[in-house]
Amino acid sequence: MSIGRLPENEQRILDEMERALRRDRRLARRLRAHRVSRRPDPARVLARLGSYRPRGWTVAALLAVSVALMVAGIVTSEPGVIWAFAALWPVTLFAAFRLMCRWCGSTDGGSFR
Repeated sequence: MSIGRLPENEQRILDEMERALRRDRRLARRLRAHRVSRRPDPARVLARLGSYRPRGWTVAALLAVSVALMVAGIVTSEPGVIWAFAALWPVTLFAAFRLMCRWCGSTDGGSFR
């Protein structure tokens, strides 16, 4: 496995360390468990969104910033302000919806039966 950059004795020590690490099953299992995937798992993302429980002050702050951005967008007609409002408004609505579901005692996200 010598790549020519290290002296022979250091390369031998490095090879021995690599062999010992490859034989360590517990380390291999931990590394597999913490492997980062490029794409997020949709089921995990939806489960995390479904378990989101905003606090009242969070929703109030989101609502205040959204209203301020809406007013600023109406007054100035700046595209940046309008896009910021467009990005924040759905988040505000989702958080308010989840908060209202929690206050009403709904555990399934507000499905009507």
